[in-house]
Amino acid sequence: MKRIISSLLLTILLTNVAGAQQKPRASAKTTTNKPNIVLIMVDDMGYSDLGAYGSEISTPNLDRLAKEGIRLREFYNNSICAPTRASLLTGQYPHKAGVGYFDVNLGLPPYQGYLNRESLTLGEVFRAGGYSTLLSGKWHVGKDSLSWPNQRGFDKFYGILGGASDYFDTKPLPFGANPYPVALIKNNVRQHPKDNSYYFTDEIGTNAIQFLEEQRNDKKPFFLYTAFTAPHWPLQALPEDIAKYWGKYDQGWDSLRVQRLKRQKELGILTESQRIAQHDPEVPFWDKLTYDEKQFWKAKMEVYAAMVDRMDQNVGRILAKLKELNQLDNTLIVFLSDNGAQGGFNGNQLRRGLVRNTGPVGTAGSFDYQEQNWAYLSNTPLRQYKNNFHEGGFGTSFIAWYPKQIKPGSIAKGTGHIIDLAPTFYELAGITYPATLNGIKTNPLTGKSLLPVLFGQAGEVNRGEPIFWERAGNRAVRKGKWKIVSTYPSYKWELYDLEGDRGETQNLAESRPDIVNELSADYVRWAEKNGVVDYDRIKPQNDAIPGQTAVRNAN
Repeated sequence: MKRIISSLLLTILLTNVAGAQQKPRASAKTTTNKPNIVLIMVDDMGYSDLGAYGSEISTPNLDRLAKEGIRLREFYNNSICAPTRASLLTGQYPHKAGVGYFDVNLGLPPYQGYLNRESLTLGEVFRAGGYSTLLSGKWHVGKDSLSWPNQRGFDKFYGILGGASDYFDTKPLPFGANPYPVALIKNNVRQHPKDNSYYFTDEIGTNAIQFLEEQRNDKKPFFLYTAFTAPHWPLQALPEDIAKYWGKYDQGWDSLRVQRLKRQKELGILTESQRIAQHDPEVPFWDKLTYDEKQFWKAKMEVYAAMVDRMDQNVGRILAKLKELNQLDNTLIVFLSDNGAQGGFNGNQLRRGLVRNTGPVGTAGSFDYQEQNWAYLSNTPLRQYKNNFHEGGFGTSFIAWYPKQIKPGSIAKGTGHIIDLAPTFYELAGITYPATLNGIKTNPLTGKSLLPVLFGQAGEVNRGEPIFWERAGNRAVRKGKWKIVSTYPSYKWELYDLEGDRGETQNLAESRPDIVNELSADYVRWAEKNGVVDYDRIKPQNDAIPGQTAVRNAN
């Protein structure tokens, strides 16, 4: 009899414990009123590569967010991977955060190649503010274990520490005598998946979803940063995605650019008063190519489009998980790219020198780039490419979605910069950015909140000061409608009136030296404040960025 009673009591106890464990799942929606924030960044994607910005590539999930949210015509990154991510994560200009050049140490604190402790990450600030902090994808702001994501504020991390990886394996990437190592990490543990057992874009999406599932019982709001590597080189995609684009690019970049321009005007992304970038003289006309050249080039863009397509599919998977968790209505979603599409002209050759090609372009083990000819299409209607400070180098598509707060179908000028995201997120979350953390005095935030623009109270950011850029000797300043830019090794400023000439077709430097002098003086003051030094003082003896191709200035 005692055994029976004991058994019954144990059953009741276990049932109550199980019920207590399951209860938060049902009430997850009511655990907090603070908004969740999902930040999605893609890699090396051009300004016009989404359907919502004029593309023929299928991106229904991001197009839905654009239709139900807001798009900005003008939003800026830092034109290349690591400096962009440094600013994105900290709200600082990259030199102030320690990544003024890249994720390599050039011997000075502003160029140390990893985030300094004075520049707090989104993970650190959100965690201190009571949020779950989740990151899936690309880090690229510090390889030392003290600088890994879990050590810089993120509760959960899956992804690569460096700038790129194969999409089907973790083998070192081919760069001649010095292969680029790939470190795939999950919560401080190195991962060694079998070759061809996964596709990395899907793994980034899967881990983001897993992290959302794991935190559902925490009774906390969450910040999720999903950093896709697509469509960054190497061009590799799944066969079923590539098949969707067979024949799509047979007409070439010239005709497709005309079509994108037409759609951009219909969508309201490109206004009638704006001049577009002139034809890049380094890009050959499609009808001048041989048959073999056309076959080679169209295959590249079929794979590139497939990579963007698969990224969008994973955005759809994340949206589905948010809906399942009853969190969609309380979540701000922001989407952008880390720089423009990658240029770097390769002449008339049909192959690059540094490749690991064990199969056709797009397959596991192949290694290829989109290259300048198609990047010319991707950056429509802007001028130049990644690693350059003309508009095509650092102008990105930008989508924000937040039900009942952002007016559906909105389009605004914006003129935002990635340093503005941190203050935007903290204001929305009701978090005060700390003056000190763990005994360290922090760098104050330099950006401005985007909320007035996102919520329809302003057409562009009222920052009261210019936006600045410097990297590898390239420089730029944006102040109101005016922009000055110079491309290393030249130190001569060009001047553009972006109000009607975002294509940067008319250099006004000679006719308006007063504006050039004013903005140049602004630049000197900013450079001194942020520890910027003359690039020739710190220039690496050898190219410190694997796969970077020098981009000439097309005048």
